[in-house]
Amino acid sequence: MTGFTHLPDLASRDLAGSVCAANDEFFAARENLIRPEPPAPVPTFGHKGKEYDGWETRRRREPGSDWAIVRLGVPGVVHGVVVDTSYFTGNFPPHVSVEGAVVTGYPSAAELDSFAWEPLVARSPARGDAVNEYAVSDRRAWTHVRLTIHPDGGVARFRVHGTPVPDRRFLTGTVDLAALENGGALVGCSDAFYGSAGRLILPGRARHMGEGWENARRRDGGNDWALFRLAGPGVVRHVELDTSYFLGNAPGWVRLAGCGSASESEEDLAAADWFDLVPRERAQPDTRHRFLVPEDRPVTHVRLDVYPDGGMARLRVWGELA
Repeated sequence: MTGFTHLPDLASRDLAGSVCAANDEFFAARENLIRPEPPAPVPTFGHKGKEYDGWETRRRREPGSDWAIVRLGVPGVVHGVVVDTSYFTGNFPPHVSVEGAVVTGYPSAAELDSFAWEPLVARSPARGDAVNEYAVSDRRAWTHVRLTIHPDGGVARFRVHGTPVPDRRFLTGTVDLAALENGGALVGCSDAFYGSAGRLILPGRARHMGEGWENARRRDGGNDWALFRLAGPGVVRHVELDTSYFLGNAPGWVRLAGCGSASESEEDLAAADWFDLVPRERAQPDTRHRFLVPEDRPVTHVRLDVYPDGGMARLRVWGELA
């Protein structure tokens, strides 16, 4: 595994990404590229042939290549992309390339070609029925990416892993300082056996238990935790600790602490001045807990502790940037 796949997928439908254009999708729809769940085999045939959980173009009989343009759910720096050709065996593209663009406003699909596209991944070999990973060294932020397959074929999923760079002009007033789309990030957690703690700061409400963070059952007398960097130093006004859909596996108690730190090293954060935003409180299953925060010191990081273990659906940290 390369070093970027732990970063958020900026293209995911979970972040409101969109496949806004493609030159061809004869056999399978372009929208499948950014579905958040892993691809699955489709055993059926339709009128056009074998059906696939992915994007598939027709066989080319003329020179050229096929492409799909993805509007990222939030602008960001791309650290790497994944071109997943799972279940495409005799019909995968032998080569792929990826470009990025900064697009202002909301142009139509036909107008996107007029923007300046910059190479992120040069034309590179791709394997069939495989997870193809490509690192990106360019550290500029992008709003759109274009996947090109040479010359044609099928791709199951397209992941664009990176760090969000939101437009801070929209981060005025009271906002969710922990939200991924606002620039919040998971720094670390004690355990993510059943689901990543990064799901806690995704947009919207969880629709089932699988869309939240769940750890393994603790047998050692300790407790589980997740640590987040906020969008920037801010004063927290109220928080939501949501256990929706967690019934027999919700935490017994919860606590949220904050600190101000310019560093994210484990040593510096451990030595930081942590203080309660929400002191240890009893938690209920399948409940959206809301707490007012009287503390007015700015914080840069928050730590969610669950006792002794258990699952959470969402974390919201409402406040104003300092």
